[in-house]
Amino acid sequence: MKNTFKAFITIATLLLVFSACKKKEYSMGDMTAPSNIVITTEVVGVDATHPNGDGSGNVKISVTADNALAVKLDYDASNSLDLKLVTSSPMIKKYTKLGTNTYLVTAVVIGKGGTSSTATKEVTVFSNFTPEASIVTNLTGDDSKTWVIDPSVPGHFGVGPWDNTSVTPSWWAAAVNEKASCCNCFYTASFTFTKLGSTGNFTLKVTTPDGAFTKTGLLAGGLPGIPADGGEACYPYDGGTSDFSFIPASTGIVVPTSTQTSISLVGVNTFIGYGATLKEYEIMEISPTNLYLRVQGTEVGDAWYMRLIPKP
Repeated sequence: MKNTFKAFITIATLLLVFSACKKKEYSMGDMTAPSNIVITTEVVGVDATHPNGDGSGNVKISVTADNALAVKLDYDASNSLDLKLVTSSPMIKKYTKLGTNTYLVTAVVIGKGGTSSTATKEVTVFSNFTPEASIVTNLTGDDSKTWVIDPSVPGHFGVGPWDNTSVTPSWWAAAVNEKASCCNCFYTASFTFTKLGSTGNFTLKVTTPDGAFTKTGLLAGGLPGIPADGGEACYPYDGGTSDFSFIPASTGIVVPTSTQTSISLVGVNTFIGYGATLKEYEIMEISPTNLYLRVQGTEVGDAWYMRLIPKP
């Protein structure tokens, strides 16, 4: 009897062990991808005489979908895809390219388990912008005015994050004359802004006796003659001339931190101070004797800052 009881205990123990070791069943749940995506765009100021808006460039955008957990938007897929997480709906996007332009809005809707679905919609927007007269006067002298980088002050060149949480060169700022030993072309290049009185247009002439200052030539805005890769240096560049226009700054940085006005260069053969990825240089500060600019650098996610003065 005693042995029978021991055998019973042994069998019961083994059953408990096997039960504890039994593989658990897991379920991924519903993996249905988002569907029925609808992108709604409302161009601000549309009426019978302004079919593409009031010139502000503002568009209200919202996205709805079934089985959606999050939405990312690219506001102009004609450029490289740049998706931004949507945190409110509807949201307002300001399109800053002057004139009437059509943009391809792309929505990527994310569902359970990492599933996603994509939809696109075209929107045509009219943007018209007149800068403050003082900005034009300070930059061009209402005729022609030449500017150079100011090496005499700390922070005349610097870098920080390319977002609106920090609008200062918080990562690094140059000391006085810091680039003279490696890249003196940064200080010898000059930039002449001209207002053409007969047409009301504007031109920029870049003069570079010692070459162009940039980093990684492939991303240096396509400047002619710059090699496809390379570190921070002075690269052979013959200078150039292009038109430019004033546009509302696309970053959304508010006054008084920014003038909310940018210099937009036409084409790829000119630059200001630093051969940058984008051709929009936001005017953070301007006076008759001071020009402080912000531009996206050669590395996506970096904002470069430059301080210029009139050429002596």
